[in-house]
Amino acid sequence: MVKVIGVKFRNSGRVYYFDPGDLDIQAGQGVVVETARGVEYADVTMGVTEVEDDKVVSPLKPVQRIATDEDLRMRQYYWDKEKEAFPICEQKIAEHGLDMKLVNVEYNLTGSKVVFYFTADDRVDFRELVKDLAYVFKTRIELRQIGVRDEAKMLGGLGPCGRPVCCKQFLDDFRPVTIKMAKEQNLALSPTKISGLCGRLMCCLQYEESCYEQMHKLMPKTGKEIETPDGVGIVVENNVITERTKVKLTAEDGTIDIREYPYEDLGPGAKERAMERAAQAAADALNEPAGEGFTPLAQTSLPRQNRDRRQPRRTEPAQVKESDKQPKGEPKAQNKPQQKADKPQPKTDKPQQNRGERKENQNRNANKPKTDRQSKPDVPVPKAETGETSAPVAAPASGAAAVPFSRKRRSNNRRRSFGPRTPGGSGGQKA
Repeated sequence: MVKVIGVKFRNSGRVYYFDPGDLDIQAGQGVVVETARGVEYADVTMGVTEVEDDKVVSPLKPVQRIATDEDLRMRQYYWDKEKEAFPICEQKIAEHGLDMKLVNVEYNLTGSKVVFYFTADDRVDFRELVKDLAYVFKTRIELRQIGVRDEAKMLGGLGPCGRPVCCKQFLDDFRPVTIKMAKEQNLALSPTKISGLCGRLMCCLQYEESCYEQMHKLMPKTGKEIETPDGVGIVVENNVITERTKVKLTAEDGTIDIREYPYEDLGPGAKERAMERAAQAAADALNEPAGEGFTPLAQTSLPRQNRDRRQPRRTEPAQVKESDKQPKGEPKAQNKPQQKADKPQPKTDKPQQNRGERKENQNRNANKPKTDRQSKPDVPVPKAETGETSAPVAAPASGAAAVPFSRKRRSNNRRRSFGPRTPGGSGGQKA
């Protein structure tokens, strides 16, 4: 067993082991370590821990010291200088006409070395570019060509699942991914659906590959005849996620049916196993005690209205207002519905008649012949606006209340007449 600490550089997913020595280092602190690129600042993700010898690449490099506030300030200073160096390097690349794409710039903790990461389709001769960059930055320059997967890991982003890419979050190293993994998982072989931000196959395809390989060994092969609880059939499809198999069965009359079974139910003796399980399930159902909320089947099968009749709803008593309460000595006022006779009558000049008198008058008027009705003399009504007399209006019969003329009718100039029109008036007289 070896004592180590785990650190990360630049929020990368990979954890590197270093020898803590006699230092008491806790997770979350910063340390200064020596690497191939020089002195670097690293974040501790795992405190002093003992691990097996085969998990460590010896010899381990020691930790120089626990980071101080000055080391933290220097790291922030060179992070700001990296942002200034990026556009300068892009300008120099364009001046030399090199076919390369700059990805990132990194300073070490002391500023003695600058590393420029780039991607390119072919090898690039950047010797003249290095000379120009060394003249500008006055320090040691290193250009390193990386792949598209390293570019995605360095820059980060969101994957097709909507989460940050795995290589940026937790993957310590890239593992090989093949198209066979996508085929075994029954995925669509469209490049847009199985490719990540880098344009390569997604790293998550190999997460469940071992589970799919194990299930394919246990489940029957497609196209093979197999015994089912309903007879012998041919395997059509295997679903690894649900662990069920679709089988095509042929009945005695020649009809074809496709049914789905758990893969454990298939094979020799499938019918006997299914009958045993059914008998065991029936026995368990009979022996199972009824719970507190058990309801008999006869009651639940009744219609809703019948259930309501047998069990009437409980209504809460209505709250009584204090104003409605009366003292014990006084009798309660009976709130009877108001009768028609008690309703207030409208104010009119006509005398009130009860229902019997109105009905008797209507019958008397209906039996009267039209010739017996009294003739209504014409009474001229003076017109206030024009000074002319309007058409004669029939006077009301004796004994009936006079109804005043409506203003709306007087203002209506279009009147119906059967005689010749007068030159100045709007109405006419009967011939």
